[in-house]
Amino acid sequence: MSPSSAPIKPSGTTKPATSLRSTTFWRLAEDIPSSMTWGLMTASILVPLVLWWLVTTFGTIDPKFLPSPANVIAAFQRLWSTGDLQKDTVASLWRVGVGFFLAALVSIPVGVLMGSFASIRALLEPLFGLVRYMPAPAFIPLLILYLGIGEEPKIMLIFIGVFFFNSLMVMDTVKFVPKELIEATYMLGGNRLQTLLQVIAPYVLPGIIDACRINLAAAWQLVIVSELIAATEGLGRRISVAGRFLRTDEIFVGLIVIGVIGLAFDLLFQYFLRVSCRWASQKR
Repeated sequence: MSPSSAPIKPSGTTKPATSLRSTTFWRLAEDIPSSMTWGLMTASILVPLVLWWLVTTFGTIDPKFLPSPANVIAAFQRLWSTGDLQKDTVASLWRVGVGFFLAALVSIPVGVLMGSFASIRALLEPLFGLVRYMPAPAFIPLLILYLGIGEEPKIMLIFIGVFFFNSLMVMDTVKFVPKELIEATYMLGGNRLQTLLQVIAPYVLPGIIDACRINLAAAWQLVIVSELIAATEGLGRRISVAGRFLRTDEIFVGLIVIGVIGLAFDLLFQYFLRVSCRWASQKR
């Protein structure tokens, strides 16, 4: 048989279409189809809700321990009609917003300086590393002693809980800027300030946004604790009072509202990252 008439064997690297479809879910470091993305995102919300409804409808669980979705919706409507839920939400949003904004405003430049200059890193990193292991709620007695029982200790507690972690995360982002990029800037005639503002800052902006997005969750966790300090309004206080009187449905309302607000802010940070750092999104 001549070489030209020999049967052509299929290449070993070619995979059947069915095999490709079956491995789409397990793609490593690759994107998946948008239809699958939206389907999985929808399932992540609907499946727990359906399981919750099934357990509370057909099970024998006391509503005081696990209220049904209908009971939680009724509690939401009750709190909304009285205006208590709106007041509590606004109060918590204001505390988280002010505390987190102040922490980000200070921690971002401090973290950039620590990551850019080894001298500042050697000066501050041991102190920051020590304080970050101290639980922020442990500062409550001191904050009450120094600042009273008004809004100041609540905001300062959130500030303490966010500032040190955010500074160190920003520092780590800056530390991994390629040295070749900095050296090339110097070779092109750039000075230290230009390198810091025009090279390092834009390069680490996506990492800074991600660090703030992650630490915003810590701010929402701390607001629950901060509102135990003689607060009259706030979602944390609402959850605490509801737990005292075994109003589990109101506890679920507070937790769900906090979760929805947190998810909204998370999506907002992701949108801001895509808009302000298009090059980083394309790179990913």
